[in-house]
Amino acid sequence: MKIKKILIPQPAPVNGSPYTDIITKHKIEIDFVPFFKVEPVQSKEFRLQKINIPDFTAIVFTSRTAIDAFFNLCEELRITVPETMKYFCMSEAIALYLQKYIVYRKRKIFFGNGTPSSIIEAIGTKHKNENFLLTVADNNKSDVNKVFTKSKLKHSSAILVRTVYSNLSSLNLDNYEIIVFYSPSDVKSLNENFPGFKQEGKELATFGPATLKALKAAKYTPTIIAPTPEAPSIAKALLNYLEQK
Repeated sequence: MKIKKILIPQPAPVNGSPYTDIITKHKIEIDFVPFFKVEPVQSKEFRLQKINIPDFTAIVFTSRTAIDAFFNLCEELRITVPETMKYFCMSEAIALYLQKYIVYRKRKIFFGNGTPSSIIEAIGTKHKNENFLLTVADNNKSDVNKVFTKSKLKHSSAILVRTVYSNLSSLNLDNYEIIVFYSPSDVKSLNENFPGFKQEGKELATFGPATLKALKAAKYTPTIIAPTPEAPSIAKALLNYLEQK
């Protein structure tokens, strides 16, 4: 099957694109169409959760959007975050984003390697007695919550962001030989917009273990998988795949 068009469910890159080699070298067209967007919950909605932020001694962030939502809510509700608050993040990139709102101090900011279990490792025995607030999305069954429960750490969850699926009714999936999935929400959006979708020979690319799991649960078979040692990104995985054809 000759690859002519690839569908990527993300906003088009603004400053340079990692897909340039694919477009120029293989003469392939790429369409960027976000399958969903994430919006912060309203302050009224947050109040209904009866979460009192000063009661917690540590906060867990799994995304930068959750960080934005958290500090914007605190400002809107005039909540003062204690100086003693500790922050645990899923990855270093998310931890560094905290600099937008607070002074970055290593003694109170910790991070994992991108997995929920790595957050538990970052907590270790030194911080196991903290009272943790887990920031989650509305559609998140929260693997983070599961590992905190399993580790018997004191915690509560707060929904800070809501996933809104895009209307893809004008999109013709038959135009694409490859469809990329970056998030389980991409898979959910596909199923909601195209409930009768059949893979039927299309190549599906997936990024991350959670997305891979979601695709398999939906009875789809991904053929292009990242990250791997040979393909740390989707762009590299696609390039490797095309060069092997």
